[in-house]
Amino acid sequence: MTRADRFAPAACPTLVVKIGSALLVAPDGHVRRDWLAGVVSNLAERHKAGQKIIIVSSGAIALGARRLGLPGGGRASLEDAQAAAATGQIALSHCWAELLGSHDLTAAQMLLTLDDLEDRRRYLNASATFGRLLALGVVPVVNENDTVATEEIRFGDNDRLAARVAQAAGAHGVILLSDVDGLYTANPQRDPQATLIEEVPSLDASVMAMADTGSASGMGSGGMVAKLLAAKIAHAGGAHLAIVGGKQDDPLGVFARTHRGTVFPAPARSGARKAWLKGRLTAKGRILVDAGAAKALAGGASLLPAGATGVEGAFRRGDVIDIVVAGHAIARGLSEYDAGEALLIAGKRSADLAAILGHAPRAALVHRDHMVLL
Repeated sequence: MTRADRFAPAACPTLVVKIGSALLVAPDGHVRRDWLAGVVSNLAERHKAGQKIIIVSSGAIALGARRLGLPGGGRASLEDAQAAAATGQIALSHCWAELLGSHDLTAAQMLLTLDDLEDRRRYLNASATFGRLLALGVVPVVNENDTVATEEIRFGDNDRLAARVAQAAGAHGVILLSDVDGLYTANPQRDPQATLIEEVPSLDASVMAMADTGSASGMGSGGMVAKLLAAKIAHAGGAHLAIVGGKQDDPLGVFARTHRGTVFPAPARSGARKAWLKGRLTAKGRILVDAGAAKALAGGASLLPAGATGVEGAFRRGDVIDIVVAGHAIARGLSEYDAGEALLIAGKRSADLAAILGHAPRAALVHRDHMVLL
């Protein structure tokens, strides 16, 4: 199977396609309508071939900034970004509905915040909505709800949002259409010797070191770091991810024919709960552990109180916490204890827990069934 074939309808029943602001919106603030019509035509062909499509579309802030005459592309302040998003989202959703409708496809708008996908109940609600829309043959068009999102509750880029949407929808592939055509060994704008990396089998520290944090156009909010983090999130749900250059006409068709881009093939798909845990961007607290506990976790064990060396944060039972050794998060899971109780029993033997707590204890601080290694 070629790299691009992983994203073809036959191999990828559900596909998420993310489109960056620099591709969708021209420098003068207008939608690149002819280019977008070509993308929609390709998506319609895929839909007709049986592939379910979800679109994650940037562009609302850029469109709204032009209409409101705001400086800095609408990103000079959080208030400007919220106002621009509120204005531009109407134009953006209308454009998608019209172009998809020209192919007899129905568009549905979904606006999400980080909290919507970090909270377990709301995540499941979003997942159910995606499932019903896709079953009805609808094409969901997703964007971050920048009208209400603050710095504390926002993704900040649609690359990671696309990967989280893929998890919630059970998608098999994510294509990030971007103003760059993949991951290079160095920044190609600064190093003429930089070469495109066509496939990345694993996302280790050496790969992350190749990333550049900037957005090439200055119009979007993401960069290569965000795209690599998106690949990690997509992998947690078992979805392949590709970074594909979108400046040319019919970028999805070009990718299918030439395979040019960077593909991050996913490992085997994990269970829904563990995929949600691994893909989360926030945690309520941390439990510090020793090297022996870290080794036991790597072997599939639960985290017992004896292996804990410290507790950080004000979490409650059932909250998501990180498990940390030597400053590095090695696992994430649902805590079986409130932070106060976890602190009391950290480092203690299981036989002593009942006397310390005054009630029958739960065996683990974090059970292996509610834990995922990072």
